[in-house]
Amino acid sequence: MRRKFERAIKLDKTYKNCQSCGMPLSRDEQGGGTEQNGDKSPKYCSHCYQNGEFTLPDLTAEQMKDRVKQKMAEMGFPKFLVGLFTRNIHKLERWRS
Repeated sequence: MRRKFERAIKLDKTYKNCQSCGMPLSRDEQGGGTEQNGDKSPKYCSHCYQNGEFTLPDLTAEQMKDRVKQKMAEMGFPKFLVGLFTRNIHKLERWRS
């Protein structure tokens, strides 16, 4: 019973950050990833999720962390912020299994 209740709560949850890479969803230039039916995904950004599938389905949490670090460095983020923003990627929903 509790499990059904927890699943129901997750469906209504609003996310501020992509649950794959951690990017703030408000910064996504496409307004978020898309589900298979074309609706916007409430969980994932357009870089990680398109047409109901992950853009890089075989990526590990550690590989995602490395990709995000590289992108943030290219964007000019200071190293301490890069470390701060990427240290919990493994705790995002995509990686919790």
